[in-house]
Amino acid sequence: MAAHAAALTPLPSALWRLSLVLGFSGGYTEQGLVNLNVSGLGWISLVVLSVLTEVLALLTLGLVQPCGDAFPRWVPYLGGRSIARKPVVVVASASALVLTVLWAQMLFWWHIPHPDMTSTGANLVGFLYLPLVAWGPLLALVTVSYARRHRTAHDQRAQLDPVRSHVRPR
Repeated sequence: MAAHAAALTPLPSALWRLSLVLGFSGGYTEQGLVNLNVSGLGWISLVVLSVLTEVLALLTLGLVQPCGDAFPRWVPYLGGRSIARKPVVVVASASALVLTVLWAQMLFWWHIPHPDMTSTGANLVGFLYLPLVAWGPLLALVTVSYARRHRTAHDQRAQLDPVRSHVRPR
């Protein structure tokens, strides 16, 4: 459940950014929209950021689904091979730390002036971005679960055949 929640945390803010691209003000003043340059090339960065954040969040699901244990068969050269546990845990842990530090500042959103936004717009944006505060901690929980689950599987294999697993029996 934590993996699914983590995958959904950037969705409200992504939808808000896409609404800006579609012509909604999103709470910005007229000058704020001009500064954002949505009518120019600014829309590209909003779309890319929205898609990228959601794709990265969906990677969390790989930690709880079978695709996180082995590469899909259709992947050239790697298809069907097991995915090494340590790099996955290191990358996911580092990502959880970065996301936690990055988005924790959203807790202070309402104490920072937003001159390019209306007061209603600033409140709306604050609430739409607030779920991102949970992204890092949720990813950390899922990462710990992944590491424990795979460590347990490795320990069980080691007990069955300690010579081939290169692990000393307990």
